[in-house]
Amino acid sequence: MSEPATPDVKQARMTEFMRLLPLTLELAGLPRVTGTLYTADQMEARVMSIRTAYKLARNLLKEVGEGV
Repeated sequence: MSEPATPDVKQARMTEFMRLLPLTLELAGLPRVTGTLYTADQMEARVMSIRTAYKLARNLLKEVGEGV
């Protein structure tokens, strides 16, 4: 089992997430919310889309950094 992340590591992860958020949201392709209330299931589906898009955005960034 891995050790808990230090506050510095947590902060770095949050910074990375925030930097990638615009690309992540574009990749997820979710419509903007305009006064609509979502059910818990709908929100969970949106979270899953964002989570998958974030992983893809991180992989893209790594590939670009490696020159692939």
